[in-house]
Amino acid sequence: MVKPISKIASAISPSATLAINALYKQMQADGIDVVGFGAGEPDFNTPDNIKAAGIAAIEENQTRYTPAAGLMSLRKAVCARMKEDLGLDYEPSQVVVASGAKHSVYAAIMVCCDPGDEVIIAAPYWLSYSEMVRMAGAVPVEVVASKEQHFKITAEQLEAAITPKTKMFMLNSPSNPTGMVYTKEELEALAAVCEKHGIYVLADDIYYKLVYDGIEYTSIASVSPAMKEQCIIVNGVSKTYAMTGWRVGYTLSNETVAKAMSSYLSHSTGAPATPAQYAAIEALTGPQDSVETMRQEFEKRRDHLVERMNKVPGVSCLKPQGAFYVMMDMSGFVGKEMYGHVIENDVDFAQLFLEKGLVATVPTSAFAAPNYLRWSYATSLEQIDKGIDRLEKFIAEA
Repeated sequence: MVKPISKIASAISPSATLAINALYKQMQADGIDVVGFGAGEPDFNTPDNIKAAGIAAIEENQTRYTPAAGLMSLRKAVCARMKEDLGLDYEPSQVVVASGAKHSVYAAIMVCCDPGDEVIIAAPYWLSYSEMVRMAGAVPVEVVASKEQHFKITAEQLEAAITPKTKMFMLNSPSNPTGMVYTKEELEALAAVCEKHGIYVLADDIYYKLVYDGIEYTSIASVSPAMKEQCIIVNGVSKTYAMTGWRVGYTLSNETVAKAMSSYLSHSTGAPATPAQYAAIEALTGPQDSVETMRQEFEKRRDHLVERMNKVPGVSCLKPQGAFYVMMDMSGFVGKEMYGHVIENDVDFAQLFLEKGLVATVPTSAFAAPNYLRWSYATSLEQIDKGIDRLEKFIAEA
């Protein structure tokens, strides 16, 4: 008999949303008119100038290996973009390109954390964070912010969670799934705690260009020189430039971390596809007007979805400040019977909403936010209206 797979691999949790997503896809395949709000990617096409750069790279035979940390020209473009957008000065040697921001997060955790180390995660959080921590043999520690806190943890909460085993603090702003954005003052308070204890800060800034209501975005790396030294910024082209499938992410960090990450990637994956890197250079250095066009459209959709959702009896939501997600509070239905089923949690509600209401959403228990559903507004106003119409009907007829 063959020996078992590794204990770490065995302990990886399957996605709690997998069953709902599978049913959604099956219903679609069966020709049923279901509406999906689960997408974690822009519904816009990659801008033409970026596509052209990728095509040109292929036609010019730019199809061979690049350095493990990515093309020097791409790393320089990342530095220029961070300087212009966030006022941060980095050298190309501090930039490491990976196969998407998710890969960047994973590589950063693997490089910084030993088995048994603790990683504090500001919750609610994107469900893959805790699994990636476990895959490194480290221990995820959730620090949960309530709706009353607008889903943002405090410095006091962070301080209380730190132990001698704490190695890293993970923060995502704007947040998936909440859409909330930490202010400069809130970041300064969190940074002070991290500086005091000398822990790494993994700042997932992937949604940094998608902020609304005139908010000025601040990266935690910019609040002090000490924090910049301890911080690993994760970013990429996926959300900002509608390039999710191109798989180009990157980190900016101190030289020691960057060198270790480059070595780690050189022995695991190497750099992303070479034509995709050339497309990313165009994204970062070319015209930026498409970014603002998409941002304005997302803001319009957010306003419409929030206004309509808060008029539906029994549910409510806060107005997110960034990204493209809304968290719908459905806790009022827990313990109640709907369509012959007693609703025990958000997963039950989401499953029934898909089966009876023909709308797919994401239950957020796995995001450390029980009794909420995440709705993505990376879809048209027409689809948003159809989804809310069906929510009203689903609740009214239960």
